[in-house]
Amino acid sequence: MAVSLPGLDDGASGARAPVGDLSAIQELVALDLERVNALILDHMQSPVALIPQLAGHIIAAGGKRLRPILTLAAAKLCGYEGDRHYPLAAAIEFMHTATLLHDDVVDSSDLRRGLATANAVWGNKPSVLVGDFLFSRAFQMMILEGSLPVMKILADASATIAEGEVLQLMTANDIATTEEAYLQVIASKTAALFSAATKIGAVVAGRSPAEIDAVEQYGHNLGMAFQLIDDMLDFSAREAELGKAVGDDFRDGKMTLPIVLAIGKADAEERAFWHRTMEEQDQTDADLEHAIMLLRRHRTLEQTFERAREFTDRAEASIRIFPDSPARRALLDVVAFCLQRGY
Repeated sequence: MAVSLPGLDDGASGARAPVGDLSAIQELVALDLERVNALILDHMQSPVALIPQLAGHIIAAGGKRLRPILTLAAAKLCGYEGDRHYPLAAAIEFMHTATLLHDDVVDSSDLRRGLATANAVWGNKPSVLVGDFLFSRAFQMMILEGSLPVMKILADASATIAEGEVLQLMTANDIATTEEAYLQVIASKTAALFSAATKIGAVVAGRSPAEIDAVEQYGHNLGMAFQLIDDMLDFSAREAELGKAVGDDFRDGKMTLPIVLAIGKADAEERAFWHRTMEEQDQTDADLEHAIMLLRRHRTLEQTFERAREFTDRAEASIRIFPDSPARRALLDVVAFCLQRGY
C-alpha cells in the first residue's frame, strides 16, 4: 500500500478503501492495445537514429498506456466496432510521451518510473527535440484519420496542455498560489489529455452530444483525481512505488495542493519556513521531513485525498447514463484504482 492516512483507512471517518485495479480494462482492450502498440512502434521510427532510440527509451519504460487504454475503452462503452480509434489512441500516447520528455527537462528530473530519464541519459536538447518530433507524429496520425472534429479535440488539448505547463511555471515558488489557481494548472496540464482521450472514443462512435459530454466529463474528473493523488504521493509514497524521488515537487518549488492548503493554515513561523523553502529555494536536507510534518499537522494530505474523492465521484456519476456493460464496469474500476493508489 502506498500510504496510510489517519482518518481514511483506520475507520475513523467511516471511509473504506476502494477496490479496483486495471486488470479488467487491460483485458477488455488487450487485442486493441496490441494494434495500438504496433502503430506506436511503427510511427516512432525515423532515419535519424537518435529519435527511435530516445523515444523508445521512455515509451518502453513501463508505463501503463492508461490514456490510450481509456480511448479504446470509451469506444467500447459507446459500442464502436470500427478501427478509427487505433491511430488516435497511438496519437494520444505520443502526445503524453512528448509532455513527459518536456516535463523532465523543465523539472531537471533524473528518474521516471524507476529508470533514468531521457534527459539524464542523452541531455536536455535531444529530449526537447524528440518531444517535438512525437508531437508532430501525433498530428500526422490525426490527419491520416481525417476527422476535423477529432483533430480539433486533440489540437485543443495540445494547446491547453502547453498553457498548463506555463501556468505551472507562473505559480512555482509563489506561496500566494490559491487552490483555484492550482486546480486550473492540473485541469490544463493533466486532465485535458484524459478528457480528450475519452471524448474521441465517443466521437468516433457517433454518439449523442449528451453521451459525448458524459464520457468527456468522466475523463476530466478522472484526470483531476489522478493528479491530486500523484501530488499527495510525492510526500507520502516510497520511492520504489512512486517511480521518482519522493519530495521532488517540494524540491522544485511546485505549489501542489497539500502545500497550498498547509500555507493557508500556517502561523507566522510556518509561513516563514514556506517562504524560505519554496519562494527563496533555500533548502536544507532536513526541510523535506519538516514540510511533511507540517502537512501532517494540518492534515492536508487527507484533505487532498478527499478532493480527489470528490472528482472520482463525479467521474463515476457521469458514465452511469450508459447501461451496465463490461466496458462501464472496467471504467469504474479505473476510478477505484485511481483512489486506491492513495491508500
